[in-house]
Parts: sequence; C-alpha cells; structure tokens
Amino acid sequence: MSSLFDKKYGYLEQFMAKKIILVVGTYDTKNDELSYISKKIIDLGGDVLTMDVSVLGNPAEPTDISKQKVAEASGLTIDDAKNAGDENKAMQIMAKGSSLLASQLYNDNKFDGVIILGGTMGTDLALDVCAALPLGVPKYIVSTVSFSPLIPAARLAPDIQMILWAGGLYGLNSICEASLSQAAGAVLGAANAFEIKKEKKPCVGMTSLGSSALKYMKTLKPALEARGYEVAIFHSTGMGGRAFEGLCEQGAFVAVMDFCIQELTNHIHGSEVTSGADRVTAAGKHGIPQICAPGCHDLVDLICWQEMPDKWRNHPYHAHNRLISSIVLNPEERIQVAKGFMQQLSMASSETHVILPLGGCGEWDRPDGGLNDPVGLETFMQTCKENQPSNVISHELNCHINDLDFSNKALEIFDDMVERRIVVKDFNK
Repeated sequence: MSSLFDKKYGYLEQFMAKKIILVVGTYDTKNDELSYISKKIIDLGGDVLTMDVSVLGNPAEPTDISKQKVAEASGLTIDDAKNAGDENKAMQIMAKGSSLLASQLYNDNKFDGVIILGGTMGTDLALDVCAALPLGVPKYIVSTVSFSPLIPAARLAPDIQMILWAGGLYGLNSICEASLSQAAGAVLGAANAFEIKKEKKPCVGMTSLGSSALKYMKTLKPALEARGYEVAIFHSTGMGGRAFEGLCEQGAFVAVMDFCIQELTNHIHGSEVTSGADRVTAAGKHGIPQICAPGCHDLVDLICWQEMPDKWRNHPYHAHNRLISSIVLNPEERIQVAKGFMQQLSMASSETHVILPLGGCGEWDRPDGGLNDPVGLETFMQTCKENQPSNVISHELNCHINDLDFSNKALEIFDDMVERRIVVKDFNK
C-alpha cells in the first residue's frame, strides 16, 4: 500500500512541480506580446525564463537574459550586431548566440520547454534555437508564417510544434491573444507531460511506407522488441526521412534498417516530396551499423493536388489518396536511382549491408500488383551490383521485400552484428 502511495505521490509531486519555460523574442518590438504569454504561463502554474534577442531597442523591463549576453554568446557584441550592415546579418548573430545559450541553459537544467514568438525575422532565429535542443524538449514557435512554404523543411527540428499567430503582426488584440493563450497552455502542458526515462532501451531506426506498400515492419518490430530493442519507424514521405537522418546525426540509434529509399528516388528525379540530397548517408557517416534495402525505389511521389509535370504523363500512375500519388520509373530512370543509392552507401564508415530482394521492392510491383515491371526491376538490381562500393556487404535474395524470407535475413544479419558487438545490446552500459 505504501509503495503504491509513494509511486502515486512521487508522480504527482513531479507533475505539480513548476515547469520553467524559456520565452524568447524581440522585446523591443514585441514586449507586450511576450509579456502576455509569460503572464499566461505563470497564471497556469508555470514559471518563465526570458531571453531578449532584439538588436536596436530595449525591453520595457529587463529580461533574465539580455540581448548583450545573447550577442556575447556568439563571440561578438551587441554593437557588432547593430553595426552589421543589415538586419539579416544582425539577426544571424543573435540566432547563433541564442542557440548556444539555449543549449547550455537546457543542459544546466534551467528550463523545461521553449516558446519563441516572431514574424519572419523571429521565426528564422527560432528555427535555429529549436534545432539546437535535444529531441523531446518541448519546442513551440508562434509565428505569423507558420506552415508557410517560406519555411524549408530541412530546418525543422524533428519534434518542433508551430502555431499560426493570426493577427499577431503588431500589438495585442483578441485574435492574437487567442493564439498566444493556447500556445502558453500547449508548451506548459507539454513540459508537464514530458518524461525522460531513466533507463532507455537501445533503439533501432527503421524506414518504411504504409503497410499497403511495405509490410516488413509488422514482422521486424515485434521480433526486435523481443530481443530487447525499441523500434522507431519513420514514414518515408519527405519529413519522415529528414527526422530519421537528423536523429542518426544525434546518435539516437544503435543500428538502422533503412529499407525504404523512395525519398532518395524523389530527390534524384526532382519531386518536392524529398528529404534532401543527404538521404541514406547520416547513419553511415556517424558510425551507426546499417542494413539497407531498396524498398519502393521505383516510385516517384507527386503532390496530387498539383498539376502533374509533363515528363510523368506517360508513366504508370497510382493515386494513393487526395494528398499523394506515385508514378513508376522506367528502366533507364531506375539506373540513376541505383547509382545514386550505391553512391550514398559508399560514404559510410560503419558496417553496411544491403539486401537486394530480386522478387520485388514494393507490394504494387508484384506480378498481380498493378505496377509490375520485371525489366525495370532487373535493370535496377543489375546496376546496383555493377556499382556496389567495396565497403558494402551485399545479400541477394530470391524473394520479395514483403516476404518472410526478407525479414528473416534482416534479423540474421542484425543478430550476427549483435553477436560480434557491432550493435550495442545494452544501451545503459
């Protein structure tokens, strides 16, 4: 009974402890708005740590972290920012300083979540601050350009949250207060709910699409969990791949099973649904053992509510839903993907395996799947073999990527790397 009470009381005590939110913004132009959101956080039971990232003017009242301290953290002074020549250079000085300070302050347990207000200038800085903080730290940006195409996907932290600041360009009003009050509750609620596990299981990162196209995760996830690993599966539709690569850079995984390279195909062939030019590189460059496969290498994603580019009009086509559709590459176009895939793997410093399922790389390319092209598949596989770099260990299988034989081979390779201690078995040691 006492044990149950202690657990419950300890949880409540932790939940009820005041969480500190770092509030960042240009206090010379948005003092009222920043003060409003700080007051809301305090009224809701939290506390705040304020940081001024303005350059020219001064806040109505001193902030906890002054603009002078922010500029100095960048290695320069506030006068350097003022004399930078234009506002872009000045704000980049403040962005560097605020990012370094935020990282240091979080490591010193000075705050539990961050919220940043801004227009385009403040948002530019906010993206850097959020990128400097670890996964799991509540990160909220209240911006007049949230969800805008002005914001490049490459700059979004994997767990960032954005709120559109309607009516928030200048001064308080009932419309922008509605956004600010909800944002205050959101960041404080996230800080209260966030729990850091004392003992973490080693995590395996995996890429895939929905199970209508790729099904291996249904077998591999429980099998890896039975071995004592946590499995994080990323949806390979642009943003998922960016998050996957970013977490590889942070060393979040003990191994990866990168089995869906469609985002690389998209990038090579100019689709907007891309994870960037560095897809299928971060694990290898950061020493993470990897098992790769060319899942759905034959498909290029299109935003289906936009007009289809002329170059794809004569290709086989699959409308997945009202957001995304795919075309199927011809054999010549697949050669580019195979060469690009092997080129990315050639940069790996970690142990790298690639499984080539000669029977197909997506459910829709089975003989009865509607998008089958045996010549294209054979051309891709042959090009991979001809361009395989010396650092890659290749495994050819006479099966489809969604067959049990594929998953079993992946587990066999994984178990061997664990046995040889290439893959860490106990994350806490």
